[in-house]
Amino acid sequence: MPTKTAQRPADGKQPLHTLSVATPDADHDVAALLMQAEFALGKGDLRAAQKGYAKASQLSSDPKVAERAVGLALALHDSAAAQQALARWKALGADEAGLQRARAQIALDQGRTEDAQKALMALTERGSKQDWQRFGKVLLGARDAAQAGQLLEKIATPQRLPKDELAWLAMSELGQKLGRYAYAQQIADIAAERFRSSQTYAWAAQLHAQRGEDQKALALYAKAVSASPQDLDARMAYAGLLAKNGDNQGAERVLAKGPQNSRSFAARAAFAARTKDLPALKRIYGELRKAPDDVRESSYYLLGQLASLLDKPQEAVDWLAKVPSGDEHAFDAGVRRAVLLQQLGKPAQAHALVKRMRDDHADKADVVQRLDQVDAELYMRGGDYAKAAVAYTRALSADKHDAELLYGRGLAYAEAGDIDAAVADLRAVLRLKPDDINAVNALGYTLVDANRDLDQAEKLLTRAHAAQPDDPSITDSWGWLQYRLGHLDKAEAALQESWKKRPDPEVGAHLVQVLLDLGKRTQAGEVYRDALKLDPDNRHLLALKGKL
Repeated sequence: MPTKTAQRPADGKQPLHTLSVATPDADHDVAALLMQAEFALGKGDLRAAQKGYAKASQLSSDPKVAERAVGLALALHDSAAAQQALARWKALGADEAGLQRARAQIALDQGRTEDAQKALMALTERGSKQDWQRFGKVLLGARDAAQAGQLLEKIATPQRLPKDELAWLAMSELGQKLGRYAYAQQIADIAAERFRSSQTYAWAAQLHAQRGEDQKALALYAKAVSASPQDLDARMAYAGLLAKNGDNQGAERVLAKGPQNSRSFAARAAFAARTKDLPALKRIYGELRKAPDDVRESSYYLLGQLASLLDKPQEAVDWLAKVPSGDEHAFDAGVRRAVLLQQLGKPAQAHALVKRMRDDHADKADVVQRLDQVDAELYMRGGDYAKAAVAYTRALSADKHDAELLYGRGLAYAEAGDIDAAVADLRAVLRLKPDDINAVNALGYTLVDANRDLDQAEKLLTRAHAAQPDDPSITDSWGWLQYRLGHLDKAEAALQESWKKRPDPEVGAHLVQVLLDLGKRTQAGEVYRDALKLDPDNRHLLALKGKL
């Protein structure tokens, strides 16, 4: 400890109390100006931000502040402010490339094309990758695309572009954006020939495909895939173009080679499904089951679809049950599971699943309505038509004028034997959609099957048959009408035609009845046995058992 006591100033004040500090006003405080400018930028006020940086650049010796002032003025297309800021930036030691870029942008804004070209030529003179990037940004920011396109073609020539494939690709893409399609294709084709990389081949192919030159595009895509078999994007593009030209099998083969992910598996499955290529579908299913965990887990819905296509309903149900609730296919997976459970003879589980989904989406009226419709369709598949009608009625509570639901309920009522209700619903559908031929046919058939109002039924079915003479369902209705009218020969001819085009248990039952009435018992028995193989429990066929 010191032995002497420190002396206080004579007036008794501490030294800091007598210190005078000069504080600049707001217009001369660089830090405050920059802070205000950044706040303005945060709010999207470019004008205020530019003014702040312009003031700060006059006070600061940092060239980056002046550069920012120039950039904001150019973004606002304020040539006067840009030139003022540019002068300050130059005085503070701006790099030559930055100056040329700014001069070119100012000249473009002012419509001085020759000056812009001069500045852009100087900017790209060294041929560096960075300078060509700056060149591209200048033209992208131009207000006049035609002017920018002209400069692009004059400056970014094959002779001046650097030995860098990305620069060539960038200039070609820029030409495409500016509407210079011939230039874009020319640069892309030369780049493909010069660099022979997957990227250049694929880009040139894409441009040819956009011009409708598919054969040239296919040849280039083949080279892209050959140059880099691991490039999945190139393989996907090549496969897509092959499929567009009708070669779905070729598309699947292209994607089958090389690395796989959920996208490639989904595309391969789609191509194989289009041609019903079961061996390919089996192969894809087997590969996907053994795929890495992340690929397989993101493809549960696809696995369910494949299992279903391959007639493995239980495996399909198991895969679909694994689809996460947050997956974009979660709802469809649930609906598909319910249908498969019904197919597996587990209707109680199917309806329970639909009910759980309905409860989970209770706050979404449109989803609830869709699930009520699914429930109704499941009851229809199970032959429980009365419950189907109830489910359709529940679905209609959200919109009693939904033509699709009224149509479905009309069919359910008809199958349940409530003909009056069926006719009422089908007539309601025709009031909503007078040109719906399916509804015309359904109403006509319902009347014929009930053997009532045959005059009206004949008018309806004549109209339906004229509209769609090759539809086997309508031909069946027409043939059944002829039977009711006592025209057995016409009935047989129509029903034979329908049965040949689409063997259906109900059509078979109609044909059997007509053949029996014509005394053709042997033929009737043959048709009956064939129809019974399709659906041993069909009520229309079982009703004829005693007659046979």
